[in-house]
Amino acid sequence: MSRTYTPGLKVLHNTTVRKVRQLPLRGKVNLAIGDIVKPDRVVASTHIPGNVHMVNAAILMNVEPDAVPECMLVKIDAPISKGQIIAQSKGFFGLFKSHIKSQIDGTLGNVSGITGQIILNEPPIPIEVDAYTSGKVVEVIPEEGVVIETSAAIIQGILGIAGESHGDIEVLTKNASDELTEDMILDSHAGKIIVGGSFISLDTYKKAIRKKVAAVVVGGFNYSDITTLLGYPLGVAITGSEDIGTTLVITEGFGKISMADRTYSLLSEHNGDFAAITGATQIRAGVIRPEVLIPFPDSSDHGMVFDETGVATTEGSIVRVIRAPHFGRVGKVKSLPPQLMKMESETMVRVAEIEFEDGTVNTIPRANLEMILTD
Repeated sequence: MSRTYTPGLKVLHNTTVRKVRQLPLRGKVNLAIGDIVKPDRVVASTHIPGNVHMVNAAILMNVEPDAVPECMLVKIDAPISKGQIIAQSKGFFGLFKSHIKSQIDGTLGNVSGITGQIILNEPPIPIEVDAYTSGKVVEVIPEEGVVIETSAAIIQGILGIAGESHGDIEVLTKNASDELTEDMILDSHAGKIIVGGSFISLDTYKKAIRKKVAAVVVGGFNYSDITTLLGYPLGVAITGSEDIGTTLVITEGFGKISMADRTYSLLSEHNGDFAAITGATQIRAGVIRPEVLIPFPDSSDHGMVFDETGVATTEGSIVRVIRAPHFGRVGKVKSLPPQLMKMESETMVRVAEIEFEDGTVNTIPRANLEMILTD
């Protein structure tokens, strides 16, 4: 039987998940191997330098640059407060003195007798990384973070917006083909992960943001609405840093697309359960998937361990198209022709014949497919 190797998209009822929780730069790790953690536990912390303010003291005090160090009233690295006089000229015979007041709370960073400038540093910015999910610490990365292992159900989406969040799952639609509408979202959904069926409009999503919903999981969303929401075209899908308050995970694609039955069924099984979610997406090298992670209370009951590398796709495999013109469509591999085929771009590529759910068959480049992994 022919086979190919494609990226895998997970929809798993019970699997062992390992999450690397790592600082962007070196800091302090607060846990040890074997520690049991909850999602909001801070696993590592550090500080990054605050903003820097350049002040041309020589011009402001009308002195020569080499005279600036003698005019300073505070020492380097000393704390300063907003409105505090930090430098003062000697004036003429003790008169006509000029002074400089700090515009920030922070510290004096540096004084230059060559340029006549002084540097003011805002306070360091604390950075904390939480556990994201409950589980056990199985590895410590010195001065950087930890690896947490848990037994969980996991659902990966095709595209997401905004970063990590947590909350209890609440399924709002009656089936996978129903649209999530404005009237379904209530004040009581604040802090929850709400699940719809086939679609959510921009107006409905904005209401979810206003109601402080933690996250929305739905089958489809309009691509043009993403541009309207963010104020710029998404382009290459690298997301996760958007500051919009409510995470969005799209499981199927753009437009009104019924959520896959296996996905909707799994979310419905865990209605009311706690979940961690992230919309972070990267579809180029170093693939990152948006996901819903539902950790089990007893993380010792580990399910299958899934290795995403080397996933074999054969005839009958369920796949999703990840590029236009069939972006988001789900189908079954009908055949994997061994010969190269010329595309419209004149390139010769390996292809697969895909039978979609509506019965149509199309020839798709294998590089444009991802396998949907189920247990």
